[in-house]
Amino acid sequence: MNTTMPMKQRGLTLSGFMIGAFLFVIAAIVLLKVVPAYIQDARINSIFKEVAHDPDMQKAAPHDIQMSFDKRATIDDITAINYTDIDISSDGDTPVLSASYHVKVPLVGNISLYLEFNPSSAGK
Repeated sequence: MNTTMPMKQRGLTLSGFMIGAFLFVIAAIVLLKVVPAYIQDARINSIFKEVAHDPDMQKAAPHDIQMSFDKRATIDDITAINYTDIDISSDGDTPVLSASYHVKVPLVGNISLYLEFNPSSAGK
């Protein structure tokens, strides 16, 4: 005769699965709405560095630098900022491009995320 106690069952309950799936879907929705803003910020940062290190832009006037950014931003479909939002300073012979902007990402109803970005061509 076998007198051992049966092992306790382990596993995921239906309610646990539903809660986990709900949290996963909410996180996925937020992520899918926020990622494009970060991708666009990375593109802006990349354009800033390309323009700052372009040999033709080393001694160029600020307007020419802004126009160079505008042409590249048009190709990359940058809509968060335009050439008038760029601050141009100088670090020796190299121009330093920077900007400060925000993106409002609507989530659901009247709930939104407010993201602030500060891209710069200054080395990190």
